[in-house]
Amino acid sequence: MADYPSLLVPVDHIEPVPRRIRAVFADRVVVDTTAAKYVWEWPSYPQYYLPLADVDQEALVDERHTQRLRRGIARVHGLTVGEVSRPSCARVFTEESLAGLAGMVRFDWAAMDSWFEENEEVFVHPRCPYTRVDALRSSRLVRIELGGVVLAESSSPVLVFETGLPTRYYFDRTDVNFDRLLPNGSETGCPYKGITSGYWSAHIGGTMHHNVAWTYNFPTRQLQPIAGLVAFYNEHVDTFVDGTEIPRPVTHFT
Repeated sequence: MADYPSLLVPVDHIEPVPRRIRAVFADRVVVDTTAAKYVWEWPSYPQYYLPLADVDQEALVDERHTQRLRRGIARVHGLTVGEVSRPSCARVFTEESLAGLAGMVRFDWAAMDSWFEENEEVFVHPRCPYTRVDALRSSRLVRIELGGVVLAESSSPVLVFETGLPTRYYFDRTDVNFDRLLPNGSETGCPYKGITSGYWSAHIGGTMHHNVAWTYNFPTRQLQPIAGLVAFYNEHVDTFVDGTEIPRPVTHFT
């Protein structure tokens, strides 16, 4: 049994998006809407479904065939702006779809160069309105080990609590054993925290453990307390909180 709250939104749940959603493709805003819908295609987070009327019709290319999908019949479209094209990246749902989805467009997230909620860029996927992310400074003693080697230890870590994910422990850099860490070029993104600024692998006992730690130098404004701090994948290291070892979770997200 996990020691953190689970996600409870059922698949195919639909809710209105109260935020203005824009998407940019080839330096052109091709979506601008205040009438998007959240559709949960899986429990972890929703996707945006967008009114066809709020999509740039000059950029949308009808590929003249349909697909039968879980949520209904959709006509396949691509995007073209100038010399830049992305085929088969959009699905326009017809009347033979779940209630409320007819006339809505679902884009592949990666087809766009960037997405915005109001004026703030969103990374990786839409933010779930039911997910809460808090970064709290703590006085609990947290120690990270790997193969018996201490990689970090602090009595003032920042704990990040994110719905559906295990607690993450962020350390001031002065509390991290960088003698055992080697920087690498990995990069990941999070819709709630932004884009990572660095990753490290750990060299322990002749073995290289890849991508065990990361940092966000410029996180989103809500997560400013973790700026420049270093966190470790609970899944790949041994974590001790006030002397008690925390079981390794099976989830794998930053």
